[in-house]
Order: sequence, then C-alpha cells, then structure tokens
Amino acid sequence: MTAPIDPRQANRLLDTLKSRIETLPAKLKTAAKYVIDAPGDFGLDPIRVTAAKAGVSPNTLTRLAEAFGYSGFESFRAPFRAALVTAREADLGADWLDQLAAGSQTGVLQAKAARNALNITARSLRLMTAERVEAIIAAMTSARHCYVTASRSSHALAYYFHYVGRMALPSLELVPRHMGDAADDLLDIGPEDCLFVITFAPYSTSTIRALRMARDAGATIVLLSDSDTIAPGVHADHQVLFSTQSPHSFGCLSGAMVTLECLLSHLIDAGGTAAQARIERYEAMRQDSGAYWSGRQLPRTSSRT
Repeated sequence: MTAPIDPRQANRLLDTLKSRIETLPAKLKTAAKYVIDAPGDFGLDPIRVTAAKAGVSPNTLTRLAEAFGYSGFESFRAPFRAALVTAREADLGADWLDQLAAGSQTGVLQAKAARNALNITARSLRLMTAERVEAIIAAMTSARHCYVTASRSSHALAYYFHYVGRMALPSLELVPRHMGDAADDLLDIGPEDCLFVITFAPYSTSTIRALRMARDAGATIVLLSDSDTIAPGVHADHQVLFSTQSPHSFGCLSGAMVTLECLLSHLIDAGGTAAQARIERYEAMRQDSGAYWSGRQLPRTSSRT
C-alpha cells in the first residue's frame, strides 16, 4: 500500500512550477503552464486527454514529470488528484446544495439525497464515541477468533470490512464462509471469541440466530446497528448505532460505511508495525500474482518534442 498523499503537496508543486517555468524548454513550458492554469482538470484527466488540452504530446508530459523529480505522469498527477479531496470540505459550506436544489428536477432530487447522506454520516460519526471505539477494538484484538457476519444487503458491508480488516487482524473471519447460514460456522464459538454483527431493519432471521448463538456460548458481541432494540434475547456487549434514514424505500448505508471505515483505521493503528508489514506483504503478493490489471506502458522515445 502506498502512503497517503498530503493534499498540500499540490500547492507546493504549483509554486515550484511557477518559479521554474521560465527555465524550461518551450514544450515543457507549455505543459507546465497548462498544469498551473488548470490544476483541477490535470488531477482528473488521463495523460492523452491532458496532452490534447495542453497542446503537447504525452511524452512531453512524461518529460515534465521527470524534470521535477517524478518517475512518470501518474506520480506527478497524484498530488493534484489528492487535492481534489480536500481535508477542509466541511468548512466550505452548503451553497452548492442550494444551487443544486434550485436547478432541474434531477438537481432537486440529487440535493435531497446528498443532504440526507451528509446528515446521516454526521449523526453516525457523532454517536461513535471514543470510549465505545476503544472498548470495541480491545474486544476484537483480544479475541481468539473475531467472527464478522451480516445478511442480505448488509453482507456487502461485512465482506468489505473483513477484506480490509483481516490484513490488520488475522483472527478476523467472515461467516458464513460459503452459501450457508452463519450458525453453520459458529458451532465452536466460545467465551474467548467475539462476534461482530452488522444489521439494520428489517432484521434477518439468520443474523438474530447468530446473535443468540453467540450469547448462549458466552462470546463477546459487538453490534453495529440502527437500533438499541433488535429482538428479544439479543443483547450486545458493545454497540455502535448508525442512521439509515433514506429518501427512498431502502435504508441508506452511508452512515454504516463511514462507521466501518473509522473502525478499520483503529484496527490498522492497533496492529502497529506488524499490521503494516502484513499489508505490504498482501500488496506485494497481489502485484506479483498479477491481481491488478495494468495497461501497457506508453512508449518511451528518444526524440525531443
């Protein structure tokens, strides 16, 4: 995994481009001016689109990147892409929502959906207190096995949480493992184990069964849900609530997703250097096995353009 890029790096790079632009060859100067004039487009567009807009060749953009110490176009563009996701988004106000709602019917609906997502995200994060997080991470990391389960639409959340989390916490297991019932894989759950459950109304029968099974076995239960009251006989040791308020007929999962992302950050941090080393091994294995598709490199030419 590559380290996160500081969005401020784009501003520093722009300052460097401005200070050195007069010293560059003509074609590189043209390319540099485009980056300075249109940093947002530069952060989004692929190399051939950028080249067309700037009026230079793709090779010129590669040479510009190398002239400023970057290995290629993608690494040169990366700070500008990072800057598009600003760390101060919450400070920018909601004028854009008002403008969106004042437009077409599609804009009105988009504004409504966006406001809802922002509201339930903020509420879900507010309910996620530091004390709760600390207790949950301690329960998960100290367990012999930490089982993760969810059913129906929330299963996608559980799958993602397990996919990332297991790199930091090897004891994390997704159940059911196959096309069965979670109870099939919880026969040996006991007091030394933890069950992490994701659920929201209407609650799945298989999820309720797994919760009761874990409680009877004396396992620690961590419940991520939309309510304190799920079903009779269901009590969690640790619980984080998220909002599912939605402008349509199905629960909105934005709140659950940001809650899980926060927990993943804490799991990786709790794993320390061992977790980081494991993540790097996973990444190296995927690269070596060709798990990630990579297009052909653009041809390198020796001619100066």
